[in-house]
Amino acid sequence: MKQFALTLCMVLLSVMFCRAQIKPLKFDKNGEFKIVQFTDVHFKYGNPASDIALKRINEVLDAERPDLVVFTGDVVYAKPAETAMRTVLACASSRKIPFVVTFGNHDNEQDKTRAELYDVVRSVPYNIQPDRGEADSPDYVLALQASDSNRDAALLYCMDSHSYSRLPDVKGYAWFTFDQVNWYRSQSAAYTERNGGKPLPALAFFHIPLPEYNQAAADESAILIGTRMEKACAPLLNTGMFAAMKEAGDVMGTFVGHDHDNDYSVM
Repeated sequence: MKQFALTLCMVLLSVMFCRAQIKPLKFDKNGEFKIVQFTDVHFKYGNPASDIALKRINEVLDAERPDLVVFTGDVVYAKPAETAMRTVLACASSRKIPFVVTFGNHDNEQDKTRAELYDVVRSVPYNIQPDRGEADSPDYVLALQASDSNRDAALLYCMDSHSYSRLPDVKGYAWFTFDQVNWYRSQSAAYTERNGGKPLPALAFFHIPLPEYNQAAADESAILIGTRMEKACAPLLNTGMFAAMKEAGDVMGTFVGHDHDNDYSVM
């Protein structure tokens, strides 16, 4: 029992030490900050067919050398979920690259709840998302510092877009709750106020695309770059997250996953 307690203490100290060694997210001297996003890895631990995903992730990380990695959901696709999650995240952790995870609709369908997986993610060295408190999978915002000071210069909103509709008469996928929209509005307003009334440039990361993805892609005059091979599997109900972002004026772009045959950006 003493040996177990000692080992557990050493593990916790190791995680705390790694967190202490992570520098604040900061633009470099050229005013640049590189983010690599991985989504829908659908990793199956022990399945040789899944090893190609790890190979490609490692290739990208070695080539791009990002300042931050964001995994936007559906990281794991089979049991054991914890081992699979740790295996994928080790690609970033072993390189000492800060990373965060937002969940998709499949991550908690294996043998771990969202709360349990969140704690697993938090325990991996170089993860920088906050403690979840009483929430299963909280939304959070990361601030990027200016290159020449510790002043907040940009924001990264990381949000949980949930899984499936819980209303029996509404099919398909879940939507952002009104509490989440209000959370975003309050965060944005607070940062804007601290910045002298000027919104900080921001990006947002989550898994399920907003309904406006289809609205934009259906507009023949819209600028669309990339490959669109399927309709975005967005929720059928719209609770106004896009409208809130437009009104706040800080979010310049949203980055999602979910649709495996799509790889495009659209205005």
